[in-house]
Amino acid sequence: MTSGTTQDFRFRDIALVAYGPSVVSAIGHGAIMPVLALRARDLGADVSTAAAIVALVGVGQLVASLPSGALIARIGERRALVAAGLVDACAMAFAALTDSVLGLAIGVLLSGVCWTLFLIARQGFMIDVVPVTHRARAMSFLGGSYRLGVLVGPLVGAGLIALSDLTSVFWLGAGMSVCASLLAATMPDLGEEKRAAAKVSGHLPVWTVISEHRRVLATLGSAVVILGMSRSLRLSLLPLWADHIGLSASTTSLIFAGAAALDVALMWPGGWLMDTRGRRVVAVPVVLSMAVACLLLPLAGSAWSVALVMALIAAGNGLGAGIVMTLGADASPTEGRSQFLGAWRLCGDIGNTGGPLLVSAVAAFAPLAAACLVVGVLGLAGAGWVGHWTGRVDRARALEALSPRSP
Repeated sequence: MTSGTTQDFRFRDIALVAYGPSVVSAIGHGAIMPVLALRARDLGADVSTAAAIVALVGVGQLVASLPSGALIARIGERRALVAAGLVDACAMAFAALTDSVLGLAIGVLLSGVCWTLFLIARQGFMIDVVPVTHRARAMSFLGGSYRLGVLVGPLVGAGLIALSDLTSVFWLGAGMSVCASLLAATMPDLGEEKRAAAKVSGHLPVWTVISEHRRVLATLGSAVVILGMSRSLRLSLLPLWADHIGLSASTTSLIFAGAAALDVALMWPGGWLMDTRGRRVVAVPVVLSMAVACLLLPLAGSAWSVALVMALIAAGNGLGAGIVMTLGADASPTEGRSQFLGAWRLCGDIGNTGGPLLVSAVAAFAPLAAACLVVGVLGLAGAGWVGHWTGRVDRARALEALSPRSP
């Protein structure tokens, strides 16, 4: 299986091996995330400790980005996906069996590590099997497959909890990770020859690859940090504002569910726009939608107004499904690609972690409404930076498309 030509390519030919593992694994993760803090509380953790344990998922992703890229370069995408699924299953089973907060923390941290390994390997595989003309749609589907799992997972998890107890959700996650690993084992190994050659000449060290591509990582990579921050804010700022105006947890959950449905519905149009109109036409609205939503949020005093603000965020986030992976694929080199994608993933993880930290830092010294305004103004400035560098990517792609016809 190779990328082939545009005329020969059909998404249905790669659907099972390309998206099946992601959907299955995301169902398990989607079921666990809403109850992770509750599991910590059941084991005796206080509120702050429970919140810290939830944050360990992101910490695991952050610290594993660079090592994951190096590992994939050595063992290949298929082996990495199989290993990530099996180790993740062990981590979730351990989280179900442990009777200590520390044990849960270890399981959660390891699961975050596995998830980053999984995501980088999926991205590398998609670069190989999808033509450049269909790349953004392929990456949008990949991002959307995670969203679909996060949408379905909590519903399945809620049913299991009603029939059993909280630990059953972790066993569901372990089972889904094993299934994802088995599905990944059926995909072709497309990089075997390249790894064999690299084994003879020596694998490029991660820091060598980062040094060679430091300008791209510092410029376009910083735009990815802004994209990550913008998209992560919906998970921290919106719940805090909903609580601030007195909305119940169930109402807030319904608002998020509706937004998730809109998010999934817009993933295909977003991918099509990126493939046909360029990356900037989607990247800028992602940041702008969050910035404008933050500026409007202090005016939202009811469930309906919060839902409208959330819909604005969901529209931008849905259109931008796969935007970070698409830009990473555009920028990735042929030699040292996995190592580069690990560094690229680190940029996204910094943004995902930095958004909630920014809200927390501003809210510590000012009212929540002021935090919304500060974040909104910074988002408007960030949109300009993102537009500049993604516009350069579009121009480079246009020149590359014309070069075969040049005399």
